[in-house]
Amino acid sequence: MCGRYALGVRMAFVRRHLQEQGMQVDEIPEDDDVRETYNFAPGYNGAVYRADVSDRGFVDGPQEQDTTDYPEEPSPEAVDSAEKDQGRKWRYKIQSMRWGLIPFWTKRKPEYGSLMRTINCRDDSLIEDRGMWTSMKRKKRCIVICQGFYEWLKKGPGGKEKIPHFIKRKDGDLLCFAGLWDCVSYEGSDEKLYTYTIITTSSNSYLKFLHDRMPVILEPNSEAMKMWLDPSRTTWSSELQSILKPYEGELECYPVSKDVGKVGNNSPDFIIPINSKDNKSNIANFFANAKKQKGEVVSSARDEDTKETLHSSEQKVVKDLDEQRKTQDSQWSEDNAPLPEPGVKREYPPDGDDIGDEARKKQKTEPAPPPSPTEKAHEPKAKPEQKTIASSRKTRSATRNDKPLKKTNGKTTDGSQRITNFFQK
Repeated sequence: MCGRYALGVRMAFVRRHLQEQGMQVDEIPEDDDVRETYNFAPGYNGAVYRADVSDRGFVDGPQEQDTTDYPEEPSPEAVDSAEKDQGRKWRYKIQSMRWGLIPFWTKRKPEYGSLMRTINCRDDSLIEDRGMWTSMKRKKRCIVICQGFYEWLKKGPGGKEKIPHFIKRKDGDLLCFAGLWDCVSYEGSDEKLYTYTIITTSSNSYLKFLHDRMPVILEPNSEAMKMWLDPSRTTWSSELQSILKPYEGELECYPVSKDVGKVGNNSPDFIIPINSKDNKSNIANFFANAKKQKGEVVSSARDEDTKETLHSSEQKVVKDLDEQRKTQDSQWSEDNAPLPEPGVKREYPPDGDDIGDEARKKQKTEPAPPPSPTEKAHEPKAKPEQKTIASSRKTRSATRNDKPLKKTNGKTTDGSQRITNFFQK
């Protein structure tokens, strides 16, 4: 666990909140650089708190070139620099980074599936001093900030039904996850991409019913957090490993709207209990309001207010138009959160070349090839075309010369005749 969380606040609020808890925040990103949503999914840019060190994680030392896929030992220059700066006052900042860690030695953009596997890092994978996380756990430790996270409870036969739950601190403060970060520049590009992962551990007794894994949560400005963020600690130790343990503080967990399962949906109601009075989608609240209004004489102005209240009581889920990924049901060791699928790619011709404008014109203007004799034999015979003449006049016969009957005006007579008929007699 953690495959989805909530971050529906602005960076100025996060900065002020952390500073009130005694944490140093010297720099924050622009609000537009961090995805502000109550349904934060992998691939989004989140708020990451870290020491302001170089992109390689070194303190002011030279950026060495790593020659192995999994660099393990820092250079002597980097160690000396770290030892000299142990008493130094560090700068700390909140930085926008993409969720799903990409190691710095990656030469080209990784496949979508491999990216989804690095949104979390298991605490037990950091015990041994080897593997892909080695350089990050030594020099690139960070804190991931959010309001709370989601987990899906499996119910019914085979666990087919999944009910989303929201987990937050009982006191309502922001959650601080232990994480790792890195910076990569792909081959042939100077653009820097900052990414991060969230470290997970065994669930505490409170969340055991939901899942057997949970993110590592640290108390703001605690000794454990200070040790975790200390850039002068460039050697992985048992002290650092001991920080990665189940949360011992008080949490609150409750079921929420199933609409949170679809990536791209966003609503503040996602972090409100589904049966809460504060949840506008709760049907019990609708009838409770209607009962209060029954039998009361209200003015027309109050009627309008009531209509507005009932209208706003419907849950409004906003679909993020920038999010084109579909959602697939997922289940793995870390969480049960539905994961976003990669976008559907266009199908190209076998030779890999796209159809040009001239080719498209040819397809439209060139006549179709004549049918083969076999096709002609099986071709159904066309029925003779029947022409109809539309005319308002009645046609006369070509063989008879009868005068057409005069039309009567349809009026009934009263027995009188025209005066000309009298003289003809």
